[in-house]
Amino acid sequence: MSEVARLTLVSHAMTDAMSAGRFPADEPLNELGRRQLDGVDLGPFDLARCGPEERTLQTAELLGLTVETDVRLGDLDCGTWSGLGLDGIAPDQLAAWMTDPAGAPHEGESIVGLLDRVRGWLESVADLGGRVIAVTHPAVVRAVILLVLQAPPKSFWRIDVAPVSRTVLHHRGGVWTLRSTG
Repeated sequence: MSEVARLTLVSHAMTDAMSAGRFPADEPLNELGRRQLDGVDLGPFDLARCGPEERTLQTAELLGLTVETDVRLGDLDCGTWSGLGLDGIAPDQLAAWMTDPAGAPHEGESIVGLLDRVRGWLESVADLGGRVIAVTHPAVVRAVILLVLQAPPKSFWRIDVAPVSRTVLHHRGGVWTLRSTG
């Protein structure tokens, strides 16, 4: 029997783009985000990983984690929409993106592309075993949940991931199980 892998995904803390409803750019946490991390206890772990963006690195640092960055934990690439508010996007382009998981009208990454990237990372964690903490982005957490539940990519936008929320999964016997979210 293979070793159990325990994975805790931590969504990064609040940023100005999140507060304003803008597409993310590589930005720092805001004051609220820094306060959100006060007193958070993640419990024991063997390895800590992190997306390469400033907001994930700051979240990990404020949680007291020593992490290795992994580009596969990076945020969904919003291409030419990075930094823009929803009002800066043509409604037909936004609707097309939110209804076609293979589409990327922003010339960035599609939801299907994100799922493929995250699938490879999730498989590598299963092979590691032990207790792993990963500080990442709401989009990556959504992707992991879809993959574990074998849900269709069109379900991506139906999952809400709050700042500093934790999603806990276990891998045993070749299967991931979603233990908790929140």
